[in-house]
Amino acid sequence: MLGMPDEVFETDCPCCGAILEIDASNRIILSHQVPEPETTTHDLREAVQQLKAAESTRDQRFRDQVAAKRRNEEQANKRFDGLLKKARTEGPVKPALRDIDLD
Repeated sequence: MLGMPDEVFETDCPCCGAILEIDASNRIILSHQVPEPETTTHDLREAVQQLKAAESTRDQRFRDQVAAKRRNEEQANKRFDGLLKKARTEGPVKPALRDIDLD
């Protein structure tokens, strides 16, 4: 197969970020290079501050989600009440006539 492009290519793994070397013609992974781990903090005070910041961020997200859920419930209740009021004032709806009903 002259003139064919090289069928081996590299790509990043979407899950772990590793570099994968893939042979497209045989559909196999030739190599897998794990990325270097992120550097960790050696200062205990800095680590504690990071944990406290992460905790406050989590708490704020939780409060935001609870507030959003309450707003959604209130809106749903308002819509339900409006539709219930409308149904009570209009009365029951008559079903549409079908061709078979006219016989």
